[in-house]
Amino acid sequence: MPNRRGSVARDALTAAGFVMPDGGVTAIAEEFRLVKRQLLQAATAPDATPRDRMLLVASALPAEGKTFCAVNLALSIAAEKDFEVLLVDADVAKPTIPALLGLEDGPGLMDAIADPRLDVEGCIIRTDIGNLSVLPAGSIRNDATELLASDSTRVVLDRIATQRTNRIVLFDSPPALAASPASEIAHHVGRVVMVVRADRTGETELREAVALLSGCDDIRLLLNAAALASGGRRFGSYYGQVG
Repeated sequence: MPNRRGSVARDALTAAGFVMPDGGVTAIAEEFRLVKRQLLQAATAPDATPRDRMLLVASALPAEGKTFCAVNLALSIAAEKDFEVLLVDADVAKPTIPALLGLEDGPGLMDAIADPRLDVEGCIIRTDIGNLSVLPAGSIRNDATELLASDSTRVVLDRIATQRTNRIVLFDSPPALAASPASEIAHHVGRVVMVVRADRTGETELREAVALLSGCDDIRLLLNAAALASGGRRFGSYYGQVG
């Protein structure tokens, strides 16, 4: 399958509050720079493995800003000179990434896992943002969780992670308490970024979600929509490891 290409809907994304790699300096752009720097340092540490370059962005419940964070992190990493980023739509029951970015949907992650003959690299969309590529979720399937728990998933994700040594892979997963695929993907990544909405996520839900994602032993919290003071930072006011 030849490489797929697409143009990102820059104007629509900017209007919706997303950061562009070639955009101006804004408060939210700086917030994501702070977060990505810690993630990149961990992913490229001297003892890092290909798994450490795979990151899962999750949340406990819907509407906590998970996809907003995943896309903004991907766009921020795309501004780097030494890295490229692959944004994977792993919300396999309700995929939104291609439509959000203005890209044409098509075969993707689940199709490559289900059919070993399908080259996952051929499913990747190379965008006109030079260092940003997107892997759609692919076909919606009733057996998605079982497929993600299969050895085929390990093979496909290993291929994604090792194809390019400067590739950072970001998975936008379904909410952990709303769908089971997130817990399966957590077994394959080096780090989970758990988005916590300050005015929505409860402690009980957060603890339950962290327990479900314990297949990864490095889970970080990213606090979203925290109003600390009038005119102060609202996004990313806390980023740190689960204690």
